[in-house]
Amino acid sequence: MTGRGRIGRLLDRIELIGNRLPDPITLFLILCGLVILSSWLGSMLGISVTHPVNQQEIAVTNLLSVENIRRMLHDMVKNFAAFPPLGLVLVTMIGIGVAERSGLVTAGLTKLVMAVPQSLLTATLVFAGISANLAADAGYVVLTPLGAMLFAAVGRHPLAGLAAVFAGVSGGFSANLIITSLDPLLAGITTTAAQIISPDYIVDVTANFYFNFVSTFLLVAIGTWVTHRIVEPRLGPWKPEGEAANSELKPLTKDEQKGLWAAGVCLFLLTALVLLGFIGEDNVFRSAEDGMKPFLESIVPLLMLAFLLAGIVYGIVAKTIKSDKDVSAMAGESMASMGAYIVLAFVAAQFIAYFSWSNIGMVTAISGAAALKSIGFTGLPLILLFILVSAGLNLLIGSASAKWAIMGPVFVPMLMLLGYSPELAQAAYRIGDSTTNIITPLMPYFPVVIAFAKKYDRSVGLGTLIATMLPYSIAFFMLWALMLLVWMAFGLPLGPDAPLYFEASGLSQ
Repeated sequence: MTGRGRIGRLLDRIELIGNRLPDPITLFLILCGLVILSSWLGSMLGISVTHPVNQQEIAVTNLLSVENIRRMLHDMVKNFAAFPPLGLVLVTMIGIGVAERSGLVTAGLTKLVMAVPQSLLTATLVFAGISANLAADAGYVVLTPLGAMLFAAVGRHPLAGLAAVFAGVSGGFSANLIITSLDPLLAGITTTAAQIISPDYIVDVTANFYFNFVSTFLLVAIGTWVTHRIVEPRLGPWKPEGEAANSELKPLTKDEQKGLWAAGVCLFLLTALVLLGFIGEDNVFRSAEDGMKPFLESIVPLLMLAFLLAGIVYGIVAKTIKSDKDVSAMAGESMASMGAYIVLAFVAAQFIAYFSWSNIGMVTAISGAAALKSIGFTGLPLILLFILVSAGLNLLIGSASAKWAIMGPVFVPMLMLLGYSPELAQAAYRIGDSTTNIITPLMPYFPVVIAFAKKYDRSVGLGTLIATMLPYSIAFFMLWALMLLVWMAFGLPLGPDAPLYFEASGLSQ
């Protein structure tokens, strides 16, 4: 890949350094060793911190103790089986594999290319990625490879399409046009933290709704500009090879058009069945106690069934599937193509487990939060520094709720005493938490995206993906933070009944 201009040369340098690192599988094995040694050293030095919520001491745990050596051996299979993306990826790929190999995906992309103007294609992908947050993590598995395929189909570099979707799904994780499952999760933690200062304070799930709604359009614009002006020029023209050389879309035949129509009818009927599951207060996809939680927990199986059934119907009508053996072969080929990812997921799962057991990430996060509190910044510099620390800690701890459970009880009361609302603290945190998702290998879906990228370029490594996504991360961080400052300058509410400032006895805004 060749860079263009100063930014391109810098990214080329980052990619070169990153790709000189060992293969990702070897790299994760090395990281496992470093975590084990660091845990031993930290334990020997007696490094510990006090949890800001329960006041319990958290010390670095020695993974070389007899007990933890046993744990590493005993839980090796469990770590692999419980690795969050593993089941989601493999289950979804069964359906996607059949849909792709039957020809449904190609036919659908052909129709989409004809319907969406080329000038709006990138923006559509970024927007789709952000919107996919409603479906939890399914966007990583479904939309990311489709973005690559769509760009390849129109002769644009597939890695740019992959990057655009990845930027939306992961970098725009906290933005959306509607309330997602993340909102009540964070609001609950923020409420608990706010009640340290004001026992009756409640943070609603809509606390950041207005801000997140507008953020969606900002991130779509940024993601589109970065793709067009930085990522695609740097990647250069795409020269397809091997399987990817067959990505060019061709006009649909009559059988393919009939197959696409039949698949559409199939999806319509499946959607109708799903909607029936919402009728009444307590049904398959709706619970009187948990609302839409049953549906949200069923999204991955439903996606697999949707791709699988639509792919089979398309294949039968388009005559690309002649028997059940063809379906089995297509699903088997899809699983075979994920072999390298499965091995990578195994070692990545061990590393993430060891890192969690060692408490190194927890100790680092709490120490960083305490250091920021002790600096004594106030006003806008404090907000910016808080966003920066949130972004930095996101490189160490991937879970948004886990980090906020640590940071919230420290920063929410601190900002409240300075006159800033808990809703503002939560909004600032979400900016930092989202913008570095796309450049940290600790993000569970990072290996998944690398595996998808290798379909189009076998030389893709850790450095390639980080260098490709870094411009999105920097642009999202700077302009999203700037938007929050402008929001504050105009005194706009972050959501319904969600003020920017907090007033208490003796305090004023």
